[in-house]
Amino acid sequence: MKFSFDHDATTPKGVYLLRREINVDKRGSFTRLFETDWFNKLGLDGHVTQINYSSTKIKGAVRGMHYQLPPNADAKIITCISGKVHDVVVDLRKGSDTFLKSFEVELREDSNLSLVISAGFAHGFQALTSKCELLYIHNRQYDRFLERGLHPKDPILGIEWPEKVTLLSERDDSHELLSNGWEGCEF
Repeated sequence: MKFSFDHDATTPKGVYLLRREINVDKRGSFTRLFETDWFNKLGLDGHVTQINYSSTKIKGAVRGMHYQLPPNADAKIITCISGKVHDVVVDLRKGSDTFLKSFEVELREDSNLSLVISAGFAHGFQALTSKCELLYIHNRQYDRFLERGLHPKDPILGIEWPEKVTLLSERDDSHELLSNGWEGCEF
């Protein structure tokens, strides 16, 4: 199966759009969601440690902006398997040219796009339809003691959510604002 990685001047180094080949016939369609070589070709550890699934039922709901600290900072591939989302990553790598800049892309079930994110980025999304399902492929184990988050409506991040934010978890709403002295992370 064919695939390609898109990366241009507007995309932070370490973030890639993965274009997968979709084979369609009378029965429906088939596409490959992961190959170890995809991570390896980008210089990422291709060892998959977990695959996660999320379901978001309410249009406008936001999940994120989540990340893990080293040694469990993870690279991941995110694919929308149902519905449509506004997906956002924020560069947290202290000293990076794109530090605290965001990259935003629409992922939807009927496209051949997945998002590949290296370690050192926070990730979140907003549901643009009333039922969204995402699949996450990670190369590090989740560790609740190393998980952190940024407030999705932090004015310093300047994320422009396309829909009114209708729902935010208590945990995501409790993340401190960057104006309170956050200086970045060493990844």
